[in-house]
Amino acid sequence: MNESTTASLPMGSIESAGASASLDPVTVSSAPPTTAERTTYGSLWRRVPRELGFLLLTMPIAIIGLSVLASLFWTGIGTVVIYVGFFIVVATFYVARAFGTVELTRLDWAGAAPVPRPVWEPADRPRTFWRAIFGPWANGHYWLYLLHGMIINPIVSVISWSITITWTAGALGGLTGWIWLGFIPTGNRDFFLSRVLADSIFGIHSTFDPVAGDRVLYLIFGVIFAVTLPFVTRGLTLLHHAIAHGLLGAWRSEALEREVADLSAQRGAAVSAEDQSLRRLERDLHDGPQQRLIRLQMDIASAERKLTDDPEAAAALLAEARKQAGDTLEELRALSRGFAPPILQDRGLQAAVDSLAARSTIPTTVESSLQPGERFSPEVERNAYYVLAELSANLAKHSGATAARLVLDRAVDEAGRAWLAVWLTDNGNGGATMVAGHGLSGLAERVHGLGGELVVDSPVGGPSRIGARIPLA
Repeated sequence: MNESTTASLPMGSIESAGASASLDPVTVSSAPPTTAERTTYGSLWRRVPRELGFLLLTMPIAIIGLSVLASLFWTGIGTVVIYVGFFIVVATFYVARAFGTVELTRLDWAGAAPVPRPVWEPADRPRTFWRAIFGPWANGHYWLYLLHGMIINPIVSVISWSITITWTAGALGGLTGWIWLGFIPTGNRDFFLSRVLADSIFGIHSTFDPVAGDRVLYLIFGVIFAVTLPFVTRGLTLLHHAIAHGLLGAWRSEALEREVADLSAQRGAAVSAEDQSLRRLERDLHDGPQQRLIRLQMDIASAERKLTDDPEAAAALLAEARKQAGDTLEELRALSRGFAPPILQDRGLQAAVDSLAARSTIPTTVESSLQPGERFSPEVERNAYYVLAELSANLAKHSGATAARLVLDRAVDEAGRAWLAVWLTDNGNGGATMVAGHGLSGLAERVHGLGGELVVDSPVGGPSRIGARIPLA
């Protein structure tokens, strides 16, 4: 298995890989960051169909949930003395969790802001039968989901469903009243809403046709209800969203715990990556420049001994020593370029990657979506260059490729976070894998220490891609 960090792509595929080489699992886009959609009356109307679908289904689902949960819960409480009830209540917790998940899914479908989901099972604890049975009793989220499904959601849903039906029926009925009012027989009817309102407002006995007056009045009411319908559906959806966020969403403390755990993992990965880099630098210095300097010292010593007796041999040794000194200098320069070459500090990542591609022994092209002269923080530029330098080094050593491409892409994900994506493709042998303690594993730890990720897609025989995504703070 080679340690190639490159991928085997046919040259015809290399040119077209850019469009499909976004680094999963997070979808990225090279488009500039977009601002939040401005709330306008038209945007409110575009939300109405989905919000109406959410609100009209709210009460039926809530009543079903109330019936199921209340039946299970009180049955379990009533039979807990014979132990069966204990398991029935546990089942109630899981059913409540299912109804709460349905509510969150429906809110997502309605276009509401995503509610962060609770972490039901800690990643560092194995799921066992006894944890599944006793865990819900000690997990406050299960109790909140039960409270939402049995009490809060049924009450709020009845209110929001009634308002939604009233407002929708008022809008449709009022706007179409001029059609169907003529088919309703008036008979001896003496109550007309338009006449009552006109008499109460103007204080006189009106003489206009009350049937026509009701048609006009219903049309006015219909227009008012229709014009305000987007605000009503939006407000009621936000009400359900606020309740779901408070009862069904993850707690702030959980987010802080995950953030602390992630930061600890990133710090550990960064320390490990730096340690591996120092060890590799020590090994490279020992195997390369140090050995050359030892030989240089021996050649100079030999030249000193031969200087008087055999000047020609001494001159040959000195010439060899000069060559050894030049080779050592070049090797030291190559090692320094692998960390932070001067061009990176002076002219930025784009220029440094262009220089890296020009020095490669394998023909390499560069594709970039960066703006001319665009700069990032020194830490981001240094580590992004280090990743590409490592990939390029392994490209020459292991891939067997005849052509390659380096890509730089400033990307924005769906959450609006900016990332720098760097990756390399080639038409070599592929088969690169992450092995603990080896090159790709060290790169992955280095990138993870920055809060990013290394993606390896390198099947044997190719095609494959390897790249890193680094967050831009």
